[in-house]
Amino acid sequence: MSELQWDIRRQGRAWQGLEARARYQLSPEKIELVEGQLFWSEEERIAMLALLLENVGVDRAVRLGDPAVWRDAVAGLG
Repeated sequence: MSELQWDIRRQGRAWQGLEARARYQLSPEKIELVEGQLFWSEEERIAMLALLLENVGVDRAVRLGDPAVWRDAVAGLG
């Protein structure tokens, strides 16, 4: 899963044609709660997050939560 090339942009976008089918097939089979976390594995959680970020965009995502946390995370990229 980590080898996938995600196309996460500032603005969200709808998938088109073959890309839509391929992206949909990357989503977990069902939403489930396992020991307090959504989905079965970290790999499934990251895939779902990336799929949603492609659709919603980063500009909307960074408005969730404390902006200082986002700034700290970006600063931590080095």
